[in-house]
Amino acid sequence: QVQLVESGGGLVQAGGSLRLSCAGSGSIFRIFDMAWYRQAPGKQRELVARLTRSGATNYAESVTGRFTISRDNAKNTVCLQMASLKPEDTGIYYCAVLTEFRTYWGQGTQVTVSS
Repeated sequence: QVQLVESGGGLVQAGGSLRLSCAGSGSIFRIFDMAWYRQAPGKQRELVARLTRSGATNYAESVTGRFTISRDNAKNTVCLQMASLKPEDTGIYYCAVLTEFRTYWGQGTQVTVSS
């Protein structure tokens, strides 16, 4: 069973930074692709950033140049460094493990950016 626990969310002013972390069980991070999603109030969950097991990354257009996804296999963690935050970045951020059979989700962490 894959277990993911996010941390690092909070309230920040526009222009500020936050670093989200996701701790996982086992050696999943080096085996599967990892991703961060977010869900804003009243909106569908959307992909923010993805990190493949080979190290390739891709980002939503809205966060490109501001967010960075990274992985520490030794610590079984994946992080999302967020800079130049905007009010529209507000939402619940979810860590995800993307396997060929299903996606595993963390419980989410709230990020609120005030204007």
